[in-house]
Amino acid sequence: MKPSLSARVGRIKPSPTLAVTARAQELRREGRDVIGLGAGEPDFDTPDHIKAAAIEAIHQGFTKYTAVDGIIELREAISDKFRRDNEIEYAPDQILVSVGGKHSLYNLFEAVLNPGDEVIIPAPYWVSYPAMALLADAEPVIVSAGSDQGFKLRPEQLASAIEDQTRLFVLNSPSNPTGAAYTRPELEALAEVLREHPRVLIVTDDMYEHIYWGSEPFCSFLTAAPDLYERTITINGVSKVYSMTGWRIGYAGGPAAIIAAMRKIQSQSTSNPCAIAQKAALAAISGDQTCVTEMNEAFKQRHDYLVAELNEIPGFRCLPGAGTFYAFPDITGALETLPDISGDIPFSEFLLEKAEVAVVPGSAFGAPGHIRLSFACGEETLETAVGRIRSALQGAGLAA
Repeated sequence: MKPSLSARVGRIKPSPTLAVTARAQELRREGRDVIGLGAGEPDFDTPDHIKAAAIEAIHQGFTKYTAVDGIIELREAISDKFRRDNEIEYAPDQILVSVGGKHSLYNLFEAVLNPGDEVIIPAPYWVSYPAMALLADAEPVIVSAGSDQGFKLRPEQLASAIEDQTRLFVLNSPSNPTGAAYTRPELEALAEVLREHPRVLIVTDDMYEHIYWGSEPFCSFLTAAPDLYERTITINGVSKVYSMTGWRIGYAGGPAAIIAAMRKIQSQSTSNPCAIAQKAALAAISGDQTCVTEMNEAFKQRHDYLVAELNEIPGFRCLPGAGTFYAFPDITGALETLPDISGDIPFSEFLLEKAEVAVVPGSAFGAPGHIRLSFACGEETLETAVGRIRSALQGAGLAA
């Protein structure tokens, strides 16, 4: 007898990025030399001083439960980080440490959304935002912000999307998958719209804050609109910037009542995040930041190389990003000359089979006709991947 599953499970699909990574790993086990440009995982090792802090925690027996919301030393360090980097004042009891930034966002969606609520999500979007809204019995409202507007939502689009049912607005800057980042004036313009709708909460996903090379300093939403303090939740973490993806530490800062509700959700799901990983995160956030600068310089160099190379491929058009480690080219020109490949999903399958390069189709991010390539790998690997893509496309009839 087939088991009966909940309706909410039927509303969502598995993460496309994780699915691409799993498929690439499966092909490698079969002996295929697949280059994985799907997952957003830096190739750098976690810096030594961070690993040393975790090892010391083990030696000291720091292996028991902690407070649900994280150890006080880590929450104090995060409070200092918000003050130092973003000019935002969050007391330690306004901070929740979770099992990655994804967990922080999930806690928020569960804590503030009710059936019938709407969540405004600009597209291209990170794949999990709409799924999290659906899991909370809310409705994602997708608003397209295409390459013609630099992949950034315009104030008039936000104003048109807000309805009586709107409860949450999701902002991700710098953006996964596009690398686009909002400037302070652009954030101020969005804030001007949101001031007219006091029921709407704002969540800003700043996970790639320090993987950034924009012409203007990075600006978090609340830094640009401090008067919206009681309606804004700021999400961040250590996974990307310190190459700590597997350590699973993210955090949220926000109004005390919302953080308390998120803490209650977490207390009945995971309880505290890993004690040892918390000690490592403490060393990362409060320690020497030279490693951040060095990794960021490498990502910028890879970005410049890959964007230039992609724009040399016929039918590709790739805007430069201001941060992250993703390129998000428009491939519609290429698709027009490849009649046997009908969209970005078959195109991604073609690259995996013929070029042995794994990418993520743009449809997964609400942007058909694009693909996402991660340059969180070395430049030599990128050179090989680009060469394979060129060869496969030439073999399929795309002019060089």
